[in-house]
Amino acid sequence: MGSLPTDNLDSMSICSQNPLDPDEFRRQGHMIIDFLADYYKNVESYPVRSQVEPGYLSKRLPETAPNHSESIETILQDVQNDIIPGITHWQSPNYFAYFPSSGSVAGFLGEMLSTGFNVVGFNWMSSPAATELESIVMNWLGQMLNLPKSFLFSSDDNAGSSGGGVLQGTTCEAILCTLTASRDKMLNKIGRENINKLVVYASDQTHCALQKAAQIAGINPKNFRAIATSKATDFGLSPQALLSTILADIESGLVPLFLCATVGTTSSTAVDPIGPLCEVAKQFGIWVHVDAAYAGSACICPEFRHFIDGVEEADSFSLNAHKWFFTTLDCCCLWVKDSNALVKALSTSPEYLKNKATDSKQVIDYKDWQIALSRRFRSMKLWLVLRSYGVANLRSFLRSHVKMAKHFDGLIAMDKRFEIVVPRTFSMVCFRLKPAAIFNGKLGENGVDYRCIEEKTNEINSKLLESVNASGSIYMTHAVVGGVYMIRFAVGATLTEERHVSMAWKVIQEHTDAILGAVDDCVVA
Repeated sequence: MGSLPTDNLDSMSICSQNPLDPDEFRRQGHMIIDFLADYYKNVESYPVRSQVEPGYLSKRLPETAPNHSESIETILQDVQNDIIPGITHWQSPNYFAYFPSSGSVAGFLGEMLSTGFNVVGFNWMSSPAATELESIVMNWLGQMLNLPKSFLFSSDDNAGSSGGGVLQGTTCEAILCTLTASRDKMLNKIGRENINKLVVYASDQTHCALQKAAQIAGINPKNFRAIATSKATDFGLSPQALLSTILADIESGLVPLFLCATVGTTSSTAVDPIGPLCEVAKQFGIWVHVDAAYAGSACICPEFRHFIDGVEEADSFSLNAHKWFFTTLDCCCLWVKDSNALVKALSTSPEYLKNKATDSKQVIDYKDWQIALSRRFRSMKLWLVLRSYGVANLRSFLRSHVKMAKHFDGLIAMDKRFEIVVPRTFSMVCFRLKPAAIFNGKLGENGVDYRCIEEKTNEINSKLLESVNASGSIYMTHAVVGGVYMIRFAVGATLTEERHVSMAWKVIQEHTDAILGAVDDCVVA
């Protein structure tokens, strides 16, 4: 790989004079599709978590770009030999880490169309179809979630006069946009010089994206409230705790601004009670954003819809279709009640972007609903997913993952060495080795140092997780809630079947046997 010698002309490919030659595009495109189809056919054979060491790729690739063109055949061979070993295979059926990034044929093909058209849809005029399809698709999905009409586009409304949906890249962007809108809305009332008085609220289980957004939006770091949760509420945010925190801030002369409630937290898929939290927040004019990045997809199923009850009182709501909705990264769905708040906070109108359609106020310019000016044709892939599978099949896919998680839950229950740390809500199971298993039944004996029990338990569970992941057979990740280190088993990869879940459990048991066999009892010397 790398620059080819000038005397080896036979091995050099002939570069098309046109980088977008249709015939060459067709030839190479077929090769890429075949390559990826073979990859998915064989993805189960790869170690799920990449086994390479840091800096591995610099040892394989040349220090400079090639001077002469290289064939797609040569490049794909290097992808196979050099790139794939450094990939953690998120689409593997044995991937149970973080949250899923579920893919699908429809999602991939939609991405191909989006990339192939390669439009830059910053305003309606730049590609009307990109804007209008996005508005339609966001209404479709909003209706599937049974969102209140205040979050949807209405044919009777002028563009931007009420609610609606927009596709962001990630939850981080969705939160930053809504936080910025709420910030400006409040500062217009109290004066921009009072920005240091604004306070942002969340639970200690809320994704770090909120803290990052607060930093970018200029919120005083001292005014970021991560309110403690406990096992008593399954680590959901208590409305009473929120109220007392708000009252204390008001007493100190601060101004409550923004609450991020979560449906399906990253650590344990905890659910904040949206309705009661909104009741508290609305007393003080606080903007409420509901982050359902992972779990929101499940709410298209009637049996899960109750988890977002109360959303009608919120100001904005988002989920990531690129997590558990079979749509490739990136595709974060954000709905707002007051799109004008976004536009006022995020809009710019230079002369070179002015046009009759925008001036007519009859179109949406999505550049004013997001951070960046440029934007991709993301709605194309979501449109293909919705049309290719339909609501009934999408619900079936999601339910199958929940069923597999229940199966795994049952397997754990049959092994008395393990325990479920927090109740399973969706398709993720949080479990650990019990202290009793690690201490070999000696917890009640004299000489056991009870102060080290949890510390030792956490340590052994960490070793178990690393041992399993290092094998490459499956991949899981961890979290710590209430001081307890737990292993997260997230079902959601599109290719996963029940046999993969059963196999994963066998792998966990095998490594458990080895780990426990090497454990020394934690006793006082």
